Amino acid sequence: MWENSPSHICRGGDLRGLAFCCPPVKYCPLHKEALESIDMPVEEFSKIKQDFGSRTRLGLGKNTCFGSLIWCCKITKPCPFRDSAMLAIDMGEDEYMELKKELAEEIIRKSKLFEEGVKALEEQGISREDAEKAILETGDLKKAYEIVKKQI
Repeated sequence: MWENSPSHICRGGDLRGLAFCCPPVKYCPLHKEALESIDMPVEEFSKIKQDFGSRTRLGLGKNTCFGSLIWCCKITKPCPFRDSAMLAIDMGEDEYMELKKELAEEIIRKSKLFEEGVKALEEQGISREDAEKAILETGDLKKAYEIVKKQI
């Protein structure tokens, strides 16, 4: 399972928590702030999630709140709709969270912040591979820098 999974954005989680966000059907200042911080338009965010759902089993779950597991919250938050959808397709918690981790990484990788963050860390003498890994594991450029500095 995703050991260091973040909280939801609305619960103070880092940018990886965007994998657990609802679709932008109504105004959410936290959602908006998180997307602005990675310089990603709402439409692009929605497309990334929908495309990911079309390639994975997270696209299933028509009886969930928003018609797909792609928009569902973290497994630790009780939800009978998500849980019944997962049961119907025989998806376990580990698979669900692994797919959400992959989704979080895809969202971050496709953000302008990711490329800029990797470049900034490389300028500090950190390898591209280490920079990418640290950003994806933390969802936070400052924390990523702290991690890789300890490794040097």
